[in-house]
Amino acid sequence: MANRSGRVKALIGKNISDILAFELKNPHIGMVSVNEVVVNSDYSLAKVYVSFLGSKYPLQNLDELNRCKGVVRSSLAKKMDLWKVPDIVFIYDERFNRAESLEKALAKEEDDINKAKKAD
Repeated sequence: MANRSGRVKALIGKNISDILAFELKNPHIGMVSVNEVVVNSDYSLAKVYVSFLGSKYPLQNLDELNRCKGVVRSSLAKKMDLWKVPDIVFIYDERFNRAESLEKALAKEEDDINKAKKAD
């Protein structure tokens, strides 16, 4: 029981990912990737960081996902052996979008440098 918090987070993340992929039948959500789960010390709240694959409107998908969180939580309660199932808050994870824009900016900067070297 040395790392109970880590095991609980991993188990919650895996189960929510499975629920979103196989059980939740909402076409407005699309493909969801669970990136990280943060649970507070008394396991009463789980912040689930998600990203939407191939979505043009991820914030609308997030709103729809938050509307379905009761279904996700009840299904999670059936799968987990916890005294109290945490309340779930879905949060849009922008790290991948920021990383992609940073990579584009770096590639553009590198192209500009290469063009400047060729011009000299």
